[in-house]
Amino acid sequence: MRIKHPIAAVVAAAVCSTAAVMPADAKQRCDPAYKGACLKPNVSDYDCAGGSGNGPYYVKGPVRVVGRDHYRLDADRDGVGCE
Repeated sequence: MRIKHPIAAVVAAAVCSTAAVMPADAKQRCDPAYKGACLKPNVSDYDCAGGSGNGPYYVKGPVRVVGRDHYRLDADRDGVGCE
């Protein structure tokens, strides 16, 4: 396999290796898809506090949905969850 741009390959390799050794506290602590509340990223589920969901995590709204609503907090899809 011939690499067309060897410098790009070196830069890409350096970026990948740097990302792999980031310390734990430098990792993202809040899910970037939600604003107004800090939802832990990569957890199994969030539900609206006081709603009918079964958790294990709950969020008291309202919370703005600014990305993919993977916890399905915005039932009416107006950009605001747990309202």
